[in-house]
Amino acid sequence: MLRPYNRTMNLDYPIQFDGRGRTAATDDDAHIRDLIEQVLFTMPGERVNRPTFGSGLLQLVFAPNSDALAAATQLSVQASLQQWLGDLIQVQTVSVENRDSRLEITVQYIIRRTQQSQVAQFTRAI
Repeated sequence: MLRPYNRTMNLDYPIQFDGRGRTAATDDDAHIRDLIEQVLFTMPGERVNRPTFGSGLLQLVFAPNSDALAAATQLSVQASLQQWLGDLIQVQTVSVENRDSRLEITVQYIIRRTQQSQVAQFTRAI
């Protein structure tokens, strides 16, 4: 009996081409980091077929800066990561800081498949 080839390809994000002109691929750890970045910086409603996908993090820049806002944003981001990537990662901590015209996000998580702890940092100029 023939079995279908069952190897998944982890596309690099943002989508780009490698030196051979093919869609660039990446390893599992980098792919998970890319997925986290997509959840963080996608606004709910931005994806037509998944209108609830994303974290709403970029709305932070339009709100008055306060400790309460930072705590609410941290919880919202953590919930979004758990909802969309909960089968791949276990989120340990999320830190969101609004500094001048940029957002600084630090996510500490464990990759469920390997049980490796990782820290990913993201900065986005607004």
